[in-house]
Amino acid sequence: MTDVPAAAAGDGQRSGPRPVATEPGLWNIANILTMVRLLLVPGFVLLMFAGGGHDAGWRSLAWAAFTIAMITDLLDGELARRRNLVTDFGKIADPIADKAIMGAALVCLSALDDLPWWVTVTILTREFGITLLRFWVIRHGVIPASKGGKLKTLAQGIGVGMYILALTGVLATLRWWVMAAAVALTVGTGLDYVGRAISTRRAGLARGRADGR
Repeated sequence: MTDVPAAAAGDGQRSGPRPVATEPGLWNIANILTMVRLLLVPGFVLLMFAGGGHDAGWRSLAWAAFTIAMITDLLDGELARRRNLVTDFGKIADPIADKAIMGAALVCLSALDDLPWWVTVTILTREFGITLLRFWVIRHGVIPASKGGKLKTLAQGIGVGMYILALTGVLATLRWWVMAAAVALTVGTGLDYVGRAISTRRAGLARGRADGR
């Protein structure tokens, strides 16, 4: 009888235990950036109201904190996907951090009479409404982010950032147009998401009935 290595025998399966995939640890770079964004929120709010709320120096520091938060928003998700650092904590904390910094900025601006309350209410209603909608359809499928949604996020970030700064003259007029575009994209992409969510749920229910569930 000829000796044959185990790896070559039978159906060619390797001997020994197979490696078990494990979730990345909590303290990875993507989650740390998300935590930094969450920690920036209270500091940002304090800077917004420092010096009476309209001091150019304090508002510039608040803008810097807001900008850092927006940069971490871009980086943490990209790093999590590229380096396989997706965790349950990140899935929950990342959207909370996104809405916390944007919501804080909008509420602060409206409280200081720099931004109409209807703008803040419109944007926050859309953001939290879409979050609830995701939970409504999550068992039927995941709705990917659209190009319009990414453009909306960019417009919101630029518009809010321009309002945080104490701008005057032409730049003050420009920021109004940027915010108007952000609101239009917010409403438009929100309606598009509602339509896609309804279609996804209907398709999921149809598959369930076909499978006899």
